[in-house]
Amino acid sequence: MDHLIFEVGLALALIAASGLLAAKLRFSVIPFYILIGMAVGPHAMQIWHLDFRFIESEPFIAFMGRIGILFLLFYLGLEFSVGRLIKSGRSIAVGGTIYIAINFTLGLALGFVTGFPVAETLVIAGITTISSSAIAAKVLVDLKRTANPETEMILGIIMFEDVFLAVYISILSGLVLSNSSSLGGVLLSASIALGFMLTLIIIGRKAVPLLNKVLNIRSNELFLLVIFGVLFLVAGFSETIHVAEAIGALLVGLVLAETEHAKRIEHLIIPFRDFFGAVFFFSFGLSIDPLSLGGTAVWLALAAVVVTLFGNFTAGMLAGRTAALSPLASANIGLTVVARGEFSIIMANLGREGGLLAILQPFAAIYVLILAIMAPILTKQSKSIFNVLNKVFRFKDHRPKRQERA
Repeated sequence: MDHLIFEVGLALALIAASGLLAAKLRFSVIPFYILIGMAVGPHAMQIWHLDFRFIESEPFIAFMGRIGILFLLFYLGLEFSVGRLIKSGRSIAVGGTIYIAINFTLGLALGFVTGFPVAETLVIAGITTISSSAIAAKVLVDLKRTANPETEMILGIIMFEDVFLAVYISILSGLVLSNSSSLGGVLLSASIALGFMLTLIIIGRKAVPLLNKVLNIRSNELFLLVIFGVLFLVAGFSETIHVAEAIGALLVGLVLAETEHAKRIEHLIIPFRDFFGAVFFFSFGLSIDPLSLGGTAVWLALAAVVVTLFGNFTAGMLAGRTAALSPLASANIGLTVVARGEFSIIMANLGREGGLLAILQPFAAIYVLILAIMAPILTKQSKSIFNVLNKVFRFKDHRPKRQERA
């Protein structure tokens, strides 16, 4: 552990340099953070005291990255509110079902068409279905779209995916790891995940008057300690009942957004969000070894990217239509949640633990990397992309005529 501080300092210097380069080029910082992480890591070189392999510091950097996910989703929740989420409950359930159904079906079709066995096909479908909540949150914040009407649906899809993930991992782990699956266990896992979310939202909303009094703290130091304590306790507890820790952080943000202290929390949390968020994307890049990427996995990943882009755009248009959103807002939904990330890697690792075909790991790495780089670009250029497609398909605006057609 003698060089831990030095290695962390070196990592932060690389992150800062890549961020400055992205700002100079006026480009999204996310791809730069990921690519600089890929350029170093366990496969990199060591020059004198400059050890770019980050062997000692990798676990610590990965932990800081996990904190980054929490802050990204917590801040996104602050920009939203439980009230807005409840008002959109039905449309979110319908939209989330549409999104999962389309992407999961296309993932199954990809696996079967390319000749994979059933178990591998189920893993591929899982890899291509669940989007990256961290990247979606970062893009929404960077592009200042948190107040957009489609953000309700985007947040709803993220939460809906987590319920699906709890169910699907229960089924898949049973099939892949033990060649069996308990229906009771699956139902219990899904019920716990959904029940936890609903309970936290209901209790949190009822407790807003109490939270207003408790958080009436003059000292910023003590104020942040209380906020961080609640955030990490809830997120940590979420993980113990197999609900993604990021969803726990999102729920805390949604609840605190209802309090009179929301703006103060938001102001104080921004530096932590930006710092740890940058470390998350760098640590994600560290986990990908570019020397292991190639061969058949590349073509499979490219095919999966095409399928995902089609599925996401289609699902976004349909989900937006059910929520009476404009065609442009609907297109924004699919393009914002197109990134794949941490959950796809979890699925691939599950396949490895089950002794499935080795191609699943490099396939997942290439697929995730491509979409992680493309997603911020697609989201930023969503209006231009929509305008081009609209000239061909002439999307109809199905909103009631009394609504403003912006």
